Amino acid sequence: MKDPLSLPGRRWLPLLSVASAVTMMAALYAALLYAPTEQSMGDVQRVFYFHLASAWVGFLAFFVAFALGWRHLARPDWRLDAWAAASVEIGVLFCAIVLLSGSLWARPIWNTWWTWDPRLTTTLVLWVYYAGVLALRGSVDEPETRARYTAVLSIIGFINVPLVFMAIRWWRTIHPVILDARGMHLEPAMLVALVAALVAFTLLYITLCLAQVRAAYLRQRVEALQGQMEDRLEKRMARRPGQGAA
Repeated sequence: MKDPLSLPGRRWLPLLSVASAVTMMAALYAALLYAPTEQSMGDVQRVFYFHLASAWVGFLAFFVAFALGWRHLARPDWRLDAWAAASVEIGVLFCAIVLLSGSLWARPIWNTWWTWDPRLTTTLVLWVYYAGVLALRGSVDEPETRARYTAVLSIIGFINVPLVFMAIRWWRTIHPVILDARGMHLEPAMLVALVAALVAFTLLYITLCLAQVRAAYLRQRVEALQGQMEDRLEKRMARRPGQGAA
């Protein structure tokens, strides 16, 4: 097993953390000060930049878990499972942020915290599903079985991601369509703020994922060392009766 202290994350994690903090501050400035106030919705529209960026990270995280699930089933590797587990955890977190920020945005604009809109409903289903994947991961003790089950579920669950994306295009919904075949329907300054938020949240995802994976590697190393110590102790205990008889 590769020593976790030799992982690239030991060198890259501090750099990614700094880059994530800097880009997040830039995104906050762009969203709150640089971007103009939307005429019909006012300042509450500024939630949009982080709402959409959170949705992007959620989709990205579930796609990574989907891809790693296929790879793990083809060639089982606990390291792939560690990356997939970290990605699902972060995806569930950001999917929850999407639902929360959407509700905060909807209340002053549509006078409701929640409605069974197709986009909202499919997003809620996506969050509940992957939260269930995490619950299953926590309830299965055997590592290989846990990794195999969660890989299959991550593959199946990803079907809902394109459904969430296309919901506002296939059904009537209160959600505005920002991107279509004609391009992005945003003013240049708003587009800059959105891109800044997307970059910041993507870097945050990579940073959190790497931190989670390093923690998983370290736990694996600790468990391996504990197993070695237990084996040595058992061997010593087994030798004592013979030594006493001699």
